[in-house]
Amino acid sequence: MTTRRGPTMTSKPDSGRLPPADCPRCPRLAAFLADQRRAHPDWFNAPVPPFGADDARLMIVGLAPGLRGANRTGRPFTGDHAGAMLYGALIRHGFAMGEYDARPDDGVKMRDAVIINAVRCVPPQNKPTPAEIRACNEFLTGEFAARPRVRAVLALGRIAHDAVLMAHSLVRARHRFGHGASHDLPGGRRLFDSYHCSRYNTQTGRLTEDMFDAVLADIRAFLDTT
Repeated sequence: MTTRRGPTMTSKPDSGRLPPADCPRCPRLAAFLADQRRAHPDWFNAPVPPFGADDARLMIVGLAPGLRGANRTGRPFTGDHAGAMLYGALIRHGFAMGEYDARPDDGVKMRDAVIINAVRCVPPQNKPTPAEIRACNEFLTGEFAARPRVRAVLALGRIAHDAVLMAHSLVRARHRFGHGASHDLPGGRRLFDSYHCSRYNTQTGRLTEDMFDAVLADIRAFLDTT
């Protein structure tokens, strides 16, 4: 399996969209990444950048990089279980093209869509803390500001849903997460919710392929009439 080396460590100031490779904002995550760099020097081991075009109308927001997925490969949802369902659905609904093969050089290309994580660095046990989610939210806010063509946002799971609301300064109690739910966002955007396509959710049947396809169909219909 092809892997990617992480970027050269740098201390450049935050750009508002992309954290520096040695981002110090979350000490726990920075220490965990340092451990992974020592253990796996051939992995990406850095804040994972978005995958897709700046002019995309659909933004998919996940939780955080998986340890042996995006943290290893450097591409969101690539190299672990969740990517198979996500990229498969995106390809079926015309938001990506190619054939997903769980590696960053598999030739998959996004079409009118971009994938971003609410937290850019891999957290231990796939569980970022509330403080880490808040610390990284500036970068998600910056992505929305830099992508004026975004009209639909797909939140994969409640944490991603809450991060999108935070980036728009919206109150969670008025926009409750629920699979298949949708919510109006400022600027004519709409937020669509789905359970996360994690191994646990798919293997327990909480999220099926048909359920996920239904959410993507709603997004496609919304964009086709916007």
